[in-house]
Amino acid sequence: MSIDKQHINLHLDAHTVGLDVPREQEPNYRKAADLLNRRFQYYLKLRPNASAEQLWMYTALEVAVALQSDAREKSLAPVEKEVNKLNTLITEKLNQ
Repeated sequence: MSIDKQHINLHLDAHTVGLDVPREQEPNYRKAADLLNRRFQYYLKLRPNASAEQLWMYTALEVAVALQSDAREKSLAPVEKEVNKLNTLITEKLNQ
């Protein structure tokens, strides 16, 4: 089975990146590029004398931390669901 790909050009600060991406993922790539550009501009305002390389490192680190936090929350969601069920069951039994 062949994946339907689409060529897109993304603009990241002063750079253009050409990629062949799965067609259904194209909006996600554009949103990701927009997020990176917004965060880059944020760090540029905070540190106007920093090099572009340093600004991209701050940007990458922030996005990586957010990704790790999101992954942790998702992995804990099933545990939280079960704990909530147990709490409900305990509360019901105590109220009988």
